[in-house]
Amino acid sequence: MNSEFDEMYQIVKEDRKLLGNRIEAQLMRYIQEEPIPVGEKIPNEFELAEKFGVGRSTIREAVKGLVSQGMLEVRQGSGTYVISAYPAEEDPLGLGRYDDKYQLALELFDVRLMIEPEITAYAAMNATEGDVAELHRLCNEVEEIYRNGENHVRKDIELHTAIARCSKNRVVEILVPLIDSAVHTFANVTHRELMEETIHTHRAVVDAIERHDQVGAKCAMVMHLTYNRQMIVKMLEQELEEQ
Repeated sequence: MNSEFDEMYQIVKEDRKLLGNRIEAQLMRYIQEEPIPVGEKIPNEFELAEKFGVGRSTIREAVKGLVSQGMLEVRQGSGTYVISAYPAEEDPLGLGRYDDKYQLALELFDVRLMIEPEITAYAAMNATEGDVAELHRLCNEVEEIYRNGENHVRKDIELHTAIARCSKNRVVEILVPLIDSAVHTFANVTHRELMEETIHTHRAVVDAIERHDQVGAKCAMVMHLTYNRQMIVKMLEQELEEQ
C-alpha cells in the first residue's frame, strides 16, 4: 500500500514540476513579448494565475525560477520587477538590463572590431593543419544550415570560437564566445539579409588562416564584421525614424 502511495505521490510531484516549468517558460515569453520593460513591475500573482489558468502557488514557483535566472526581483511590499530581459545564461555579459538593443548591438560590434581581427591574425600565425580542417568543416556546416533556412547562430558562434582557439591564447578562447553570444542575443535580426556576405567572408577568413596570411586574415575578419555592423547601423537609423 505504501509503495502505491509513494508511486502516486511521485507522479503528482513530477506533473507539478512539468507544469511549473511550462508556466515559467510562458511567463518568460510574456515578459519578453509584451514586452514588460526592465525596471517595470509584472502583474500580481492573482492576475497572472488568471492569465495562465493555474493556481497562485504555480505562479510563485515560476517567479522563483525567473528570480534564480536573474530576470526578476521580488521587492517586499512593492511587487516583482523585471531586472533583465534575458536569463543570465543567455546574457553572459549582463546586458539584458538595457532596452536600446540596436545601439547596444552596435557598441558590441565596435568591441569585436577592436579585438577579433587581431585574434584572427594570431590564428593565421598559429593554426595547425588539424585546426584548419576543423575550420573548413565548421564553415561548411554554417553554410548548409544557413542555406536550409535554419537558425545558424550556435554554429556561427562555434566557428568564431574555433578561430579564437587557433590563436592558442586561452583567455581569448573564453572571451570570444561570450561577446559573440551577447551580439546574437541583442541583434538577432540580420541573419537572412546577410547570408551570402556571411558565407563569403567566413570562407575568406578561413582561407587566409590556412595560408598563414596574417594580414589577409585580419582584413577578412574586418570585412565580415563590417557587413554586420553596417546592417545594425541601418536598422538603428530606421528605428530612430519611426520614433
